Amino acid sequence: MSAPNSAERKSCWDARDLLWKCMDDNNDKAESCQRFQSEFEAKCPAQWVKYFSKRRDFLKYKEKMQTEGFTPAEGPSQPS
Repeated sequence: MSAPNSAERKSCWDARDLLWKCMDDNNDKAESCQRFQSEFEAKCPAQWVKYFSKRRDFLKYKEKMQTEGFTPAEGPSQPS
């Protein structure tokens, strides 16, 4: 597969942005954004879809850590 040209990249990024906005507006409920998801997958190379999906998860996690802070999980108690 050849690399996307600038118009194809812009189309992909626009589809990604619309999907992410829909997901933000609908509390990440994928079923509410199926139309945008389909368009995103149709306009972007499969590797990009995978990358952008992981990127969104990371950015959401990072935002949560910055706003809520880190709370370590409770592990087994250590013997004295």
